[in-house]
Amino acid sequence: MSNHELFKNKGFISSGFLNLSPGEAYELAINGAAIVDVREEFLTGYKQFLVPRVIYLPNSQIQLKYKELPQDIPLIIADSVGLRSRESMQFLLSVGFKNIANLAGGIIEWEQNGFPLRKNLSEQLDGSCMCQLRPRMK
Repeated sequence: MSNHELFKNKGFISSGFLNLSPGEAYELAINGAAIVDVREEFLTGYKQFLVPRVIYLPNSQIQLKYKELPQDIPLIIADSVGLRSRESMQFLLSVGFKNIANLAGGIIEWEQNGFPLRKNLSEQLDGSCMCQLRPRMK
């Protein structure tokens, strides 16, 4: 199957773009797609997607660095829960990316569904909401 056919008959359309379940995203990541993790750097240390190819490009930097993304392979845009990835998807579509999909539910749903993660407990965060996240005290 060619890279441009990996997304064929996958996912569901919402907000005008393709959204993948964690299971679909995992299957595709194992078969040649890359996950583009758009979480901010302080959020990626604790839990990381454990698939062959992950590209870290924070949503706050995507407008400056999107040209560094490969366009010859399918890209699965992912974040914590699917909010920032939607913003990234909208931007990437506006600048001509076509072979992209959003990971519905982000890394939270990925983990809840039992897909592989790399965890670094020394990078674990504490806080009751995103605005209060800080490194966990040891």
